Amino acid sequence: ESLVDVTRRLCAAAAAVYGVDKDNITAGNGSDELLSMLLRCFVGPGDRVAYPVPTYSLYDTLVEIQAGVAARVPFSEDFSIPEGLASQEAPLTFLCNPNAPSGTLVALPEIVKLAGAVAGILVVDEAYVDFAATEGASSIPLIRQLPNLIVLRTLSKSFSLAGMRIGLACASADIIAGMNKVRDSYNLDRWSIAAGTAALQDWAWKRRNAGQIQHSRQRIANGGKRLGYQV
Repeated sequence: ESLVDVTRRLCAAAAAVYGVDKDNITAGNGSDELLSMLLRCFVGPGDRVAYPVPTYSLYDTLVEIQAGVAARVPFSEDFSIPEGLASQEAPLTFLCNPNAPSGTLVALPEIVKLAGAVAGILVVDEAYVDFAATEGASSIPLIRQLPNLIVLRTLSKSFSLAGMRIGLACASADIIAGMNKVRDSYNLDRWSIAAGTAALQDWAWKRRNAGQIQHSRQRIANGGKRLGYQV
């Protein structure tokens, strides 16, 4: 069986659990590679890439590599979407949701509003969404109504497969086809593909794993509050 065939099996497993068609999903060597692919797809020298800060520090690095211009818009005190983010005239806008490092979540209606206001593509980076306290927090279902939306997921966090380097991108079939044009031909190895496919087919284990981390987070948060910290 070819590497292409087993990669398609991974994407089919992901499409089944996330409720999208197989043409709406592609896999990368971690979501970091998918971020790099998106910069190559949509950003040329001097193009703006917008995102609220503080957030995932790799965005800065990838924009610099691509010779783009980082439009870093400061978050408000409550970490809601800052005014001015949508007006940056950027071909690419990133929103880490839940945000790292704040852990704060932007609700789906706000994401719909942002996608309608940005000049180009909106990328919602959902590396930590499985730990969100709100059920149904993922933006993936919105790709059906928002043609400029790309949602990134990773198996590094809630699946605890960080060393396997498996990332997923969900978007319209046209965007996925474009991303695949700049994807390395064999960007995942057989071990990663096998592990990722098996993990996606054991959803109950992922839920238990995420639940344990949510429980630990709450215990630490409660302890911090008792010590007088703002959590």
